[in-house]
Amino acid sequence: MVTAAEVWAALEEIPDPEIPVISLVDLGVIRDVQVDGGRVRVELTPTFLGCPALEAMRRALEEKVASLGGEPEVAVIQDDSWSTDRISAAGREKLRAAGFAPPAPRSAGATTLVQLQSRAFRCPYCGSTETGLENIFGPTPCRSIRWCESCRQPFEQFKTI
Repeated sequence: MVTAAEVWAALEEIPDPEIPVISLVDLGVIRDVQVDGGRVRVELTPTFLGCPALEAMRRALEEKVASLGGEPEVAVIQDDSWSTDRISAAGREKLRAAGFAPPAPRSAGATTLVQLQSRAFRCPYCGSTETGLENIFGPTPCRSIRWCESCRQPFEQFKTI
């Protein structure tokens, strides 16, 4: 019989479908794992409800649990929203190493355009804070495109959600 610890360890191997340098566990979308006999319930909160990768994540979770010998039940939790605060420290470092600027800590209240245009975002390549917002719309709704004035490299910035 599989244990919750074994399930958590196995889930750490599943990469995010859109950003494969980080696992679903490090991304913070896995809320809970419960094992009851052979049944394994995994609770998942997507980064946003319209996430196009939701079904791919669900299938990957079901396949991983089944490979451990468990009967998978993946529950998508929609009554509690995901936030960038759920990204683990290891996940933030993996993002930085891959050229993504991790999100800044969330301040009280909603993120504003003024915050996105601030120079508080560090370039993942050279560490400079001399960066600017190039485009608020990145390849996914949770990312924007920034430009480093020091090393002249574009990079993706995770929006603080």
